[in-house]
Amino acid sequence: MKFTHQGKAIIIGGSSGMGLATAKLLVKHHVEVIIVGRNAEKLELALTQLNETGKASAIQADLYQAADLEKLLSYINQDDVRLSYLVNAAGYFSPKAFLTHDVEDYNTYMELNRATFFIAQAVAENMKNQGGGNIVNIGSMWGKQAIKATPSSAYSMAKAGLHALTQHMAMELAQYNIRVNAVSPAVVKTPIYHSFIDPTELDEALAGFNEFHPIGRIGTVDDVANTIGFLLSSDTSWVTGAIWDIDGGVMTGRN
Repeated sequence: MKFTHQGKAIIIGGSSGMGLATAKLLVKHHVEVIIVGRNAEKLELALTQLNETGKASAIQADLYQAADLEKLLSYINQDDVRLSYLVNAAGYFSPKAFLTHDVEDYNTYMELNRATFFIAQAVAENMKNQGGGNIVNIGSMWGKQAIKATPSSAYSMAKAGLHALTQHMAMELAQYNIRVNAVSPAVVKTPIYHSFIDPTELDEALAGFNEFHPIGRIGTVDDVANTIGFLLSSDTSWVTGAIWDIDGGVMTGRN
């Protein structure tokens, strides 16, 4: 992979899961990264790992807190901050039946989308001033297809919105040499499932989804990170507005 832009990469939700895996890939390719997360301990651990390979820094921010979001936006808006890559990897997932969703459940997903929107807007303005850049949003298969075993109406609504945002950003920002794409993963082993599955039981719980995927297994964070890196690189310089299924074949049909 070739990364021709000279600015840094900022990865929202970069302290674990797909975000951290992407950060590790980028520093191996000599791209300096800034990871954003709300858990100080996770951020410190991630930074230790990243700085063994390349150069990384961190910003602690809870995207649900207005003051933290404003702090992050203020950093992005500084004249001496040069950003060339953005990955929106922050996420939350906790299946719940549509009829039992309450306002708090709904807001958990939509407030995260709101933060993502304005972070992307600020980074795009930064990239415009630098002459271009590449953005990848992490969407979801659930934004394209309902799965009865994991009822997730508000989550899916938010991810479908992120898919739509990806296409609108791609259309509007192309004139500034900014490409915007998304990945749409199926079941991937990440800490996102810890919200409703005991970490010690995660492997066993997710194993039941192996056959759901035509390839016969759930995904790894590296499966997704490798595609994100490809989309960020100049190897995909004629790709924008795409929403790539990284799903072991799920969207090809029923298995």
